[in-house]
Amino acid sequence: MANSSPLSPLLPAVVYVNPAAGGDCARSSVPQVKKVFEAASVRAEFIFTESMEDLESRARAAIESGKRLLFALGGDGTFQGLVNAAYGADVVLGVLPAGGGNDFAACIHLPEDPVTAATAILRGQTKFIDLARARAADGRVRLYLGGGGLGIDAEAARHANGLFRRLPGRSRYIAAALRALWGYRPIGVRVEFPGSDLPPIDAKSLLAAVLNTPTYGAGIRLAPDALLDDGWLDAVVIEDLSTFQVLQLLPRLLKSGELRTPHVERVRAKSVKLTTDRPCLFHGDGEIVGPAPVQIDVVPHGVRVLVPRDN
Repeated sequence: MANSSPLSPLLPAVVYVNPAAGGDCARSSVPQVKKVFEAASVRAEFIFTESMEDLESRARAAIESGKRLLFALGGDGTFQGLVNAAYGADVVLGVLPAGGGNDFAACIHLPEDPVTAATAILRGQTKFIDLARARAADGRVRLYLGGGGLGIDAEAARHANGLFRRLPGRSRYIAAALRALWGYRPIGVRVEFPGSDLPPIDAKSLLAAVLNTPTYGAGIRLAPDALLDDGWLDAVVIEDLSTFQVLQLLPRLLKSGELRTPHVERVRAKSVKLTTDRPCLFHGDGEIVGPAPVQIDVVPHGVRVLVPRDN
């Protein structure tokens, strides 16, 4: 029987599996995901990766050998690794969400289950999306897709990937944030917007973030108006909150991800520079990029991805 998949010109595909993603979710879903690919007549090689560096090295080698359709079976950090390896190449990328947060997958309306998501994405269409490019003080440059920041969220990302890695969804990130809040001192942050007339923001903050998606941390709506393909980034500064104020926000955060507080400021910009009054690390998609000061620039239509129909 002839291969009838609309993805045929891009085949064969490669799926990079992060076996540590989502507890055992990524690893255990591989047999069913393979069946979905076979049913869709999409020939694919499944490769288990040992680290982010291993994934990126393998992906670059695959691209050099002519592969044009690459998937990440894992979380936002796994997909970020694939994006950094593939940036600048004529390829199409797809994510099969199996991590703890999966905010990028949610933004493109993929189902939470990686098997169901595979069905949706293999029937989907391609779309160019923007990226955020972060340059840290140590010279490291990293692309990310969704949310990045410094302050309590960078500490929370560390705990979410460690102590609380087996908790499900949003509860994992909120538990990690509460752990990070213990003994936390607010950071003095200066937020500048290079190349624009926007005035800088100076604040004692709980966190300062720069997002390309409406949410991060498994659905916490830091930038509800953010869009993936509008050529803008959303800078968000949350002023210092007391432990009591944070606890007041928790019920709504756990239920809907909404962050309703007057202590938040949001600005849309194409470039954002964050400078802090003490050493701080910046993360993108939960992966540490490097120390502040850090500048984040939008990369319009930086990569082509598979999305479900009608996105």
